Amino acid sequence: MIQVFQPTLGKEELKSLETVFNSNWIGKGKLVDKFEGLFAEHLGSTPNHVLTTNCCSEGLFSSMPLCNISKDDEVILPTISFIGAGNAVCANGSKMVLCDVDKRTLNARPEDIEKVITKKTKAILLLHYGGIPCDMDSIMSLAKTYNLKVIEDCAAGVCSTYNGKALGTFGDIGMWSFDAMKILVCGDGACLHFRDPELREKAEKLLYFGLQTKSGYQNSVAQKWWEFDISCFGHRAIMNDLTAAIAIEQYKKLPTYMQKRAAVHKFYDSNLNNIEWLDLPLPIPEGCETSYYFYHIQIKNGKRDLLAKYLREKDIYTTYRYFPLHRVPGYKVGGVYPNADYAADNTLCLPMHQSLSVNDLEYIVDTIQEFDKKYC
Repeated sequence: MIQVFQPTLGKEELKSLETVFNSNWIGKGKLVDKFEGLFAEHLGSTPNHVLTTNCCSEGLFSSMPLCNISKDDEVILPTISFIGAGNAVCANGSKMVLCDVDKRTLNARPEDIEKVITKKTKAILLLHYGGIPCDMDSIMSLAKTYNLKVIEDCAAGVCSTYNGKALGTFGDIGMWSFDAMKILVCGDGACLHFRDPELREKAEKLLYFGLQTKSGYQNSVAQKWWEFDISCFGHRAIMNDLTAAIAIEQYKKLPTYMQKRAAVHKFYDSNLNNIEWLDLPLPIPEGCETSYYFYHIQIKNGKRDLLAKYLREKDIYTTYRYFPLHRVPGYKVGGVYPNADYAADNTLCLPMHQSLSVNDLEYIVDTIQEFDKKYC
């Protein structure tokens, strides 16, 4: 089966893990610090703005108290969002307010957001769909006008930029995922960026029991190093040196990954553009770079589900991300979002990862062209 997402791991990661094993320290340590420094540099930032955590969803959940979002506040997010974003807002007791998206990019536009702003709106929880940047100049201007917090879900945008600046560094908080199906992978893990270093300090306490002081070996000041205080009722959501060791090796490979993913994107564009019922190419805004996380096509003849089934029968796995939140019964929000509904009914994510071979790509394209001749 050709998978829609797939990590690329090698002997370098295994060797790095062996080094951690031999050190006899597998918890949070120097390698986590090293990775935070590398990722801060990658973002064009500094370590006092960056903090790792155990997963991107933890970043979403933690963003609520960190941005002082209360139960009386409203948070706007595009209805095409990861379920973790919706859960984060609702678990906080806040009101989730959905907006529509651009029909093709599946990103929220400034006009979509502004339509649903009220006096109770506290924040915009923005998704950069598949790593394709939203219109950040206009959205940040909108946020300034209405005095709103901006939280950027860049889970898939590890190398995405907007006018030369890394996504996730525009808003109050940004976050990237390193889970098993992302580009840079470490099993589970994530990185957060904070515009304000003081917010980063607050997050560090929240994500580790609210501890005010270091304990154990890290506490070199207190005479009784087992004593401590807390600043909040925090929990434990940290990376460790095992996951950081993998992440560091993966980080070294990012340039190669990006080259390969860009080549896959170009191959699809070049070889599927003659099929009339496909909406191509995938639009990338001028001045922006994407991480090429998704390659999503849109089927204009109403046969999306039939195509997905046909491809799966031919051992090509596809999917649609993300199921619109207004269609999730558990949220009880409903509403009319014509662009999101169109996307949900006609979009399909093709296999997109750096391990795809030329033979894989040719087989995928040939199978789609075979479907075209048989059913269209």
